This record gives sequence, C-alpha cells and structure tokens, in this order.
Amino acid sequence: MKRIANYSLVIVAAAALLFAGCKAKQKTPDGEKEVVVPCSGPDFFTNNKVFRANSIGESMDQVTSKKKALTNARNELAQSIQTTVKTVTDNYTNSRSMNRKEELEQKFEQLNREVVDQTLQGVRTICEKLVQTKDGNYKTYIAIELSADELVKQYNQRLSTDDRLKIDYDYEKFKDTFNQEMEKRAKGN
Repeated sequence: MKRIANYSLVIVAAAALLFAGCKAKQKTPDGEKEVVVPCSGPDFFTNNKVFRANSIGESMDQVTSKKKALTNARNELAQSIQTTVKTVTDNYTNSRSMNRKEELEQKFEQLNREVVDQTLQGVRTICEKLVQTKDGNYKTYIAIELSADELVKQYNQRLSTDDRLKIDYDYEKFKDTFNQEMEKRAKGN
C-alpha cells in the first residue's frame, strides 16, 4: 500500500511539474508570429569564459553576405570587449593608489584599442547558416566568439613590455578584476 502511495505521489509531482512548465511558456500574442533567428539566443551570449557576438548579412552575392555578417559580428564583439575592458581598467586603476593614475588610464585606453585590434585575429566562428531568400538574395547568419583567457593573456604580454606601465602593473590584480567583470556580464545575460 505504501508503494502505491509513493508511486501516486511521484506521478502527481511529475504532472504538476509538466503543467507548470507548459504554463510558464508565454503564448505569442494574436496577429504576431515568433521568429527564430539562427545563430542567436542564450547559447550565443557572452559568458564568463568567452565573448560572443552574432549578426546577419544579406546580399545578392553569397560571399558578400558572409563578409557583411562577419564584419558586423566582429564590430559588435570589439565594442563588447572595449566596454568590458574599459570597466576593468577603470576598476583596476581605481583600486591602485598611484600618483600617475591619469597617465596610467590613458596608457590603458591606448593599449585597449591595440589589443582589441590584434586579438580579433583569434576569433572563432561557432555558428554559420546560409539561406537564400525568396527573392534570390543570400542571407548569412553567423555567431563568433573569443576566449576571455586569451584576451587577458594578450593584455599581460602587452602590459609587460611597456616599461612605464610595468612599474604599476600587477597581473594577478588585473586578472582578478577582469574575471569579476566577466562574472557580472555572465549573470546579466
């Protein structure tokens, strides 16, 4: 008898979870149709390990559609990296008590642009879909990513070679600040 009661309890709990799961899905409003965009969504968000971006390119030419999508995605990725690193360097320089804070911030800003340009060479395509529209154009959906660890290593290499920055630079402190910012970004998605 106890077995039957336990099985009943399990069945009721499973049914409740199933019902709650179905109820949680929002219905698309009348007159609207949900659009599923390839290479986008939660699986393609930046997290604490990688920066990610996605985009769409359309053209009458197949190669041009891919170039447009890749260029747009790279620009989005670069902006995301620059924003994050700007926050990291602001937090990093504020946490360091130095007489040359303004000079250090300017050097970091310049370095930021150089490293982003250089690091974008390490971008990896994680999703690519090519479709042809009904009017004959080509549309490329693309998602790319860049390792956050790789970015920090690039910064470390560049910062370590600048004699003036090397005096005030603490790699572990910079990396900790960077990792904290990446955790915030991951939670924000």
